[in-house]
Amino acid sequence: MFPSRVDLKLSGILPLVACFLFLSSTVPAQAPSHYEPTIESLNRHPLPQWYADAKLGIFVHWGLYSVPGWAPLVHPEHDFTSQDYISHNPYAEWYLNSMRLDGAPTQAYHREHYGADYDYYNFAPDFDREIQKWNPGAWAKIFHDAGAKYVVLTTKHHDGFTLWPSSTPNPKLPAERQHATRDIVSELTAAVGKQGLRMGLYYSGGYDWTFVPGPIRVAADYETVKPQSEAYGKYADAHMRELIERYHPAVLWNDIDYPKSGHPLQIMAEYYNTMPDGVIDDRFGVKHSDFKSPEYETLDKISPTKWEECRGLGRSFGYNRAEGWLQMNGDAIYGTHPWKRAAGETAEGIPVRFTEKDSAVYATLLGQPKTTGITLKSLSLKVGSQIYLLGQATPLIWSQQGDAIKVSLPATLPGRYAYVLKVLGPLS
Repeated sequence: MFPSRVDLKLSGILPLVACFLFLSSTVPAQAPSHYEPTIESLNRHPLPQWYADAKLGIFVHWGLYSVPGWAPLVHPEHDFTSQDYISHNPYAEWYLNSMRLDGAPTQAYHREHYGADYDYYNFAPDFDREIQKWNPGAWAKIFHDAGAKYVVLTTKHHDGFTLWPSSTPNPKLPAERQHATRDIVSELTAAVGKQGLRMGLYYSGGYDWTFVPGPIRVAADYETVKPQSEAYGKYADAHMRELIERYHPAVLWNDIDYPKSGHPLQIMAEYYNTMPDGVIDDRFGVKHSDFKSPEYETLDKISPTKWEECRGLGRSFGYNRAEGWLQMNGDAIYGTHPWKRAAGETAEGIPVRFTEKDSAVYATLLGQPKTTGITLKSLSLKVGSQIYLLGQATPLIWSQQGDAIKVSLPATLPGRYAYVLKVLGPLS
């Protein structure tokens, strides 16, 4: 199954990546009996004691982006204003945007593995096939055992694909590409409740790339790509009401903004009147929230405002297989130093990068071999030396052919990204 992403929250199936939500403390107040759609009324909502005490939650990012599950391993500090942050976005859940940017690593990855004309929404059948293996009870137990007190699931990310069968159809997508075939929201809500945890729901109100496709190329596009049509406002309102009425989320977690054509204050009032002990984040674009939501930030001062810090287990909220790459291939990275040559190329045109540690030289192939053999150009190795493919236990067959080394590879390679050859023996 594709991992999802549990953001500090954890890793699970279908690329599940966990993202953790860390909470500060404040003192709850008395709750009104009814809320009106005004800032004054909404601001009377007290912080529920359960949320003040929870401290740790699991943020699950799971969707079509979990199928390719890839982003470049850059910008570890999430310096959002960097000149190349958009084109080199480390968030795997932004795959649909990044794959459409000329020169972006994600675009190169998509073309290599799926083809330049492969439509993002063609990942839907793969996602739907794999989620048939999903066990929500197993996830919920992991979350409980990790010490979390609540969970938040992405019901709809920026790509517009939903994890529940909405009665409000997406007017831009074919019926079979609109939502997951299992009601993931319902099933995970039930499983989490059985573990004694509270369930929250995330919704991308600010972006929906099925309504305004973008892509986001420059910083100004962050605003221009926000859909503001009357149709989208009605659509977002209807989705929010469905999520509240069907699933009664303990946390209503909107992202980016909310359409000006929508009715966020009305939604908030309806939510509090349905879930008096629920909480709302600060990303609706209005002057009301129960907590602020810093992202990949370090807070070292006491805040008078309740906060929830969210971050992934790595650099992404969505599952990124490139991060898992280090578990298999970290020997070629950690504790190494440059070999006498930094770069090379195979006879088949695959770029190679060299590192060295102790008696081993590592040759990292920055591309996927098209055949079961590759030829490392301008290299010589003594007879009796061994070459291993990291992730495989047995040595590979190799031969010296002039000033090049020909290496036979297994029919099935570990992973689908870069591959590392470990050379044991004098290499020149």
